Amino acid sequence: MPCGYLARCVGFTVSDKDENPNTIEGLAGEPAGAEQANGEVSPAQALAAKEEECKALNDKYMRLAAEFENYKRLSQRDQREQVRYGNEQLVKELLPVVDNLERAIKAARDSTGSGALVQGVELTLKQLTGTLSKFGVQTIDSVGQPFDPAAHQAVTQIASDTVPAQHVAEEYQRGYRLHDRTIRAAMVAVSSGPSPSNGEETSA
Repeated sequence: MPCGYLARCVGFTVSDKDENPNTIEGLAGEPAGAEQANGEVSPAQALAAKEEECKALNDKYMRLAAEFENYKRLSQRDQREQVRYGNEQLVKELLPVVDNLERAIKAARDSTGSGALVQGVELTLKQLTGTLSKFGVQTIDSVGQPFDPAAHQAVTQIASDTVPAQHVAEEYQRGYRLHDRTIRAAMVAVSSGPSPSNGEETSA
């Protein structure tokens, strides 16, 4: 083979190697941000994105867990109140029966009715009120007590020499509570204090 031809081949090979960037030396010398320049995400950026995603998911989980705890507490409270006050409507329907029995006893005593009949009605009333008390029904104290809008319904105001002002002087209909809830306010007359005429006599 002629020497000139071999020289030309060798020279072509060396120059091609120098100009070709796809060599081991060329790859080793690439900058670290070459992948970002081509639009690709670096491992550090991918890790940071995953961390942000995990943080957002964890925050969402914590909010959902807190909302579920609140819902559970409300559900338990509603369940307790349902058990505690579930008989409220039934008790309200029975209170007029108690009122009528009390009126019957009072009328029989005023008219000197049969003692046996009055005694039977009294026993019935006692049994009924005892049953109601087992389920948390309590009467509201009224006469002589300070007027309480939450427990008393004032229907009139009267002068009284024995009951202080803004206290209950008379009770027209008994009030009841179911545990700590007023289910029927007592109908009462509120004292306005001594009558003006008595006040003038006292001052004189």
